[in-house]
Amino acid sequence: MKTISITVLSLLGTVSSALASGGNEAGGLGLLTILFLAFAAFVVLFQLVPGVRLLGGMLKDIFTASEKKTLKIGSKL
Repeated sequence: MKTISITVLSLLGTVSSALASGGNEAGGLGLLTILFLAFAAFVVLFQLVPGVRLLGGMLKDIFTASEKKTLKIGSKL
């Protein structure tokens, strides 16, 4: 039992160091990665602009002093 556990632990130790090494990979971002990130940025931008305008309009309506307009019964608009 002791021999099996030592063997398994030694194999796990060598496998983890082998998986941790990156190898000879090319660095940098590819064209598709850059296009995808640009597309995601445009989606966020085009959703952010109308959201900020809507929030500004709501805050303006909340904080501006306005008269309460009440409609009397029987009166015309």
